[in-house]
Amino acid sequence: MKLHIYLFRHGQTYYNKHKIFTGWKDSKLTAQGVKDAKKIARKLKGKRIDVAFQTRLSRSKQTLREVLKYHPECKKIITDDRMIERSYGKLQGKTHRVFIREHGIDLYNKYHRSYDVPPPGGESIKMVEKRVNSFIKDLLKKMRKEKINVAISAHGNSMRPFRKYFENLSIQQMMKLENPWDDYFHYTIEV
Repeated sequence: MKLHIYLFRHGQTYYNKHKIFTGWKDSKLTAQGVKDAKKIARKLKGKRIDVAFQTRLSRSKQTLREVLKYHPECKKIITDDRMIERSYGKLQGKTHRVFIREHGIDLYNKYHRSYDVPPPGGESIKMVEKRVNSFIKDLLKKMRKEKINVAISAHGNSMRPFRKYFENLSIQQMMKLENPWDDYFHYTIEV
């Protein structure tokens, strides 16, 4: 028997559009972000989703809400912040442009794309990976026990460890990933 995971990133937010460090700040979807969510929803229309996962952030919930319009069979939505976006700490709410002007492109790249260097007061991708892996372990156990297909409304940086795990990627490959706002990733689990 095969069980299915449908993993996707929330649609574009206002902070994404204006290149602002978002992290745990609650930025709403733009009009384009709603279109992105509807596009994912249409692509997943014919799939079976028994349980759906979201984070506490409205962009995750709003994207999932669009997807579940096609899935009356989904009886349970679980909020789990182990898969929330990485915290950018003191950088949250600051624009990339201003940060680069004040601190330089090298420090920007270090904080923005480094695996194990967290921004001040924030998380590294390594730290995000630890909590996402804990989520994955519990998810797989639940899927096998309950024989369910799941949808996961995640975030750009929390998707990196998901994809590293399910696609067997190296750290370097994971760090180069760009996750789309309008598509999903499909993984199967053998039971």
